Amino acid sequence: MAPGQRQRQVSNVKKDHKKNNNKNNSNNNVKKPVKPEEVPTEMPLIYPGGDIAFKLLLTARFCSAIWSYISDCDETFNYWEPSHYLLYGKGQQTWEYSPEYALRSYTYLLIHMVPAKFYSYILEPNPVLVFYFVRCLLSVGCALSEVYFYQNVCKEFGVHIARLTYAFLITSSGMFIASAAYLPSSFSMYLSTVATAAWYGRKYELSILATAISTLLGWPFVALLGVPIVLDMLARKYWIQLIKWSVLSGTVVLAPMIWLDSMYYGKLVIAPLNLILYNVFTSHGPDLYGTEPFTFYFINGFLNFNFVFIGALVAPLALFSIWAVVPARPRHRYCLPYWVSLAPLYLWIAVMFIQPHKEERFLFPIYPMICLGGAITVDCIQKLYFFVRTKIKPFANASHYLQGTSHITVGAMIICGLLGLSRSFALFKGYYAPMEILTEANKLGIDAQVPNDIHVNFCVGKEWHRFPGSFFFPSNNWELQYLKSEFRGQLPQPFSSLENATSIIQPHFNDMNREEPSRYFDIEKCHFIVDLDTGTETELEPDYSRQTDNFTIVKSSEFLIPAKSHPFFRAFYIPFISPDYCHFGSYNLLRSTKFKLLPQSSKAKTAKAA
Repeated sequence: MAPGQRQRQVSNVKKDHKKNNNKNNSNNNVKKPVKPEEVPTEMPLIYPGGDIAFKLLLTARFCSAIWSYISDCDETFNYWEPSHYLLYGKGQQTWEYSPEYALRSYTYLLIHMVPAKFYSYILEPNPVLVFYFVRCLLSVGCALSEVYFYQNVCKEFGVHIARLTYAFLITSSGMFIASAAYLPSSFSMYLSTVATAAWYGRKYELSILATAISTLLGWPFVALLGVPIVLDMLARKYWIQLIKWSVLSGTVVLAPMIWLDSMYYGKLVIAPLNLILYNVFTSHGPDLYGTEPFTFYFINGFLNFNFVFIGALVAPLALFSIWAVVPARPRHRYCLPYWVSLAPLYLWIAVMFIQPHKEERFLFPIYPMICLGGAITVDCIQKLYFFVRTKIKPFANASHYLQGTSHITVGAMIICGLLGLSRSFALFKGYYAPMEILTEANKLGIDAQVPNDIHVNFCVGKEWHRFPGSFFFPSNNWELQYLKSEFRGQLPQPFSSLENATSIIQPHFNDMNREEPSRYFDIEKCHFIVDLDTGTETELEPDYSRQTDNFTIVKSSEFLIPAKSHPFFRAFYIPFISPDYCHFGSYNLLRSTKFKLLPQSSKAKTAKAA
């Protein structure tokens, strides 16, 4: 079935689907006198075609690129900072990029930075524009993977489930967060989505290749999502095809990756293997920090997908209810059994939920499948409602369950869509301030309020983890410095200034997240400080904003203080109501009064007068 065509009779997915208008519907249809196994010819199914679907998705993803903030310091310091080094020769290095450990791949960075380099070389833009250019590239990749997923969900599950999935994708807060994030988990989300979609379309070669790229270039643990695909191929006795394409895909991806990473690290490096060895085979694994209770993913999943997430969790139960209650014809032989087609989703949930180390980004690879699971549950609710309703009092002129339950479809889209948009706006309203403040810092150099020929120390204390990256500095003369705070873990340090910096083992790195005192900078030498004024302070985290003798406020933005705000209204923005229940602090860009940074023109006039 081609989603690019508006249809009145769903009958053209494949020739052997002619009598299965909606392949998902054929599994759970009510028998006579009601005939839901066929969509009546007089009942049009309205859904976006491929071109419209892509345009709408791309618009939503561009919104993410512009208005989503960096919610994970790992994104800044493990990806944006080394990328800034590759482009401009300066940036922060984490211990994962030390040749002693070599857990991260430079190849992953290069596939993003090569187009960024061309853009920078041709137009010579401000670095902050390069930042948003990369984000827009990520948005395009995400939208392409989603529309391909949507098209193949149409084929495997039917148009109705596909359009519900599409609605949840475009409005969910989870996709708003993940789509433009410069993280391997987001990259793996794009490729794993393509792999699953290709599997639904029985394009096994593409599925294997996408899984290989997702696993080797992105995040090695997403190989788990490919297990059901492998088992399906073995069950179909496609083992020669499986071996051939696995070897070919692995070689095509891994060979240049090993070469590039070894060149940058100065020794033989297989970064995905190093990452697995550290996380699985060390005594502590990844559990030095970031351990969360079992409820973490349930709360996070509801915040990002609201009732769609609940629907995804209970989809197996909903499908069982349909099987047990509603008389149904067997599913078409072309379609995968539900328990097979949804296996990647529940396999990932089963493994990730029991891990002590939990982070929001760990669920990124299954975000599109969460939307699919929620859509299937809504579809099952409609079928159950139609079956029970017709037993009590048949619908007038309703020969298909979609004719009598359209209000459930519309209600699910509106409620879940509004909650998703509300959550996304709450995140923007509450936590976007660091992006605004650093954009203002960038303008100081662009507008020549700060000379570009002097060294500027830009300091962060307790707000180090919200720093969005050196791309927001107007020039390489600006340097990030760390002030001592209550944080007791290991902070990054600048890449070496030597030519072969990526292959140099710098001192003061460890793989145990131990504090390294060498990172701390003297506040007396800071030209600018970023600080959050919450109304409370400690000895190590004073309120610099109120030290008016030492600092002046250049720019201030509102930042949500979760501990002082209502849990619901800080999570979901309700116009005219949320502001009354949320408390905001001031996120400030402070300028030291001890240093007089005059614009170039002012310095010239001063010299002339002298």
